[in-house]
Amino acid sequence: RPRRAALAGGVPRPGREARRMKAHAKLNLVLRVGTPRPDGLHELASIFASIDLADEVSLEPADRDEVICPGIDGLNLAEVALERFRYVTGAAPMRVTIEKRIPIAAGLAGGSADAAAVLRGANEVSGAGLSDGDLRELGGELGADVPSQIDPRHAIVTGVGERVRWVELPQTHVVLVPDPEGLSTAAVYAEADRIESTRANVDPGGLTALAALPLPRLAAAMENDLEPAAISLRPELEPRIAALAARPGCLGARITGSGPTVFGLFQAESDALAAAASTPGALVARFRE
Repeated sequence: RPRRAALAGGVPRPGREARRMKAHAKLNLVLRVGTPRPDGLHELASIFASIDLADEVSLEPADRDEVICPGIDGLNLAEVALERFRYVTGAAPMRVTIEKRIPIAAGLAGGSADAAAVLRGANEVSGAGLSDGDLRELGGELGADVPSQIDPRHAIVTGVGERVRWVELPQTHVVLVPDPEGLSTAAVYAEADRIESTRANVDPGGLTALAALPLPRLAAAMENDLEPAAISLRPELEPRIAALAARPGCLGARITGSGPTVFGLFQAESDALAAAASTPGALVARFRE
């Protein structure tokens, strides 16, 4: 796409020598997914919960662009984000270093969170002065989960990820059960289309009311249209969900996003810690306040 001569709300300001950002993981408490549009994209309506599990993303001026992310081979979304930001703003080169804590290809939007952190950090390091709206617009070119992570909070997300409305969610503890193999988002969407687990009309109605429910009722109302597709590709996920849901104190368990991470909500920290201790590879996190 051509470089934009100006972006709405942008006010150039002095840059910083370096910036360190947190890139938070998210959970989909509700994820409704539409059938493919003519452009191949899927409409969605989702309640995103921002959790305290986060990557660390550092940016500093450099002689050339460089993205260092141990454990990630080949091009990643953070590199694309830096390239797009520099192309649009004409900013000088930067070095990005990512310390991964969010599991990869896990349905936790770690790659999208990293890309959003790069956009936010590059904006500050360069002094380009783009508004959050400008950054969300840039993020929308990278993927459906990126715009909401420009300001990572609990949110209702609709459209193809570009419409974001922040909400309050009750404080809770989370047990995450990642899978070292990961699962391709594209493969899960393709399988969802094949088995027709998506819906012709994505209705965001009721999401505001759902987000306002007391925690036990919100947990009982969780849904994910991509879950059947993830289970179709990885049948072992179904008993994993059931096992976590059966742990004492678990209010509800689901797959987040396109999977394969399974998560459960717990009101009591002691129950969450006990469930994680008896589940191989499990992590404990919290909803961010």
